[in-house]
Amino acid sequence: MSEQSARPVARTLAAVLLFQLGIGALLILGDMRETPFSIPFSTPDSPRLSEPVRPGDQRRTYAPDRDRPSVQPARDPGTLPDRLTLTREGGQWRLEGTIAPQDAARVIPQLDRAEPPIDALVLQSPGGSVRDALEIGRHLRSRAVETTVLSGEICYSACPYLFAGGTTRNAEAGASLGVHQHSFGENVLLPAFTAIDDIQRGQAEVMSYLDDMGLDVRVMRHALATPAGDIYVLLPEELRLYKFVTDDAG
Repeated sequence: MSEQSARPVARTLAAVLLFQLGIGALLILGDMRETPFSIPFSTPDSPRLSEPVRPGDQRRTYAPDRDRPSVQPARDPGTLPDRLTLTREGGQWRLEGTIAPQDAARVIPQLDRAEPPIDALVLQSPGGSVRDALEIGRHLRSRAVETTVLSGEICYSACPYLFAGGTTRNAEAGASLGVHQHSFGENVLLPAFTAIDDIQRGQAEVMSYLDDMGLDVRVMRHALATPAGDIYVLLPEELRLYKFVTDDAG
């Protein structure tokens, strides 16, 4: 091959290499930001959250800020708060929004000071900090607070652990609860063996918590098998099977 004819081939190979390096960099950035990333022009692994859920077809793209689950009646709560917010609406106490780190220390005193005292709490959250959810959930149990997710509203990711803290737990027909994998590390640049150790201890903590709350820890098989960029939406029969909802819930 002549030098002149080799030049276009070399340029093509260099362009392909640069493209591959660019895609690799974007994937790494997506992992570091703990947000799902899909290669342009690729087909997503899971349907959108707005697609109906059927038995055996329950994984959906985790984008509650973009999509609402296809349940009826649909509710539009607007933009949920970036941190958990306690409000009283229509005679009901509501705790909703993203579960941010350190929210347990901030929210628990609010729960204790609430007037009238909280005996039942409506939850709506896309999830967030697992450890804060566990701490608040244990506090709800110690205060004998009932938990509810209303029809057309969501409780995803770490939110079901808040829900599990209720002495009685009610998910109305049309409520949407879902689980997936969690990140427990504070620093994505930690060595791999340190990050894995942190994840394993975190998962053990979650399983111990679920057992303490009286739930069936087998629900974790769905969480562990579902990537953080997806959500596994629990069917009503699974909510009963794994004891998320209680027999005496209204």
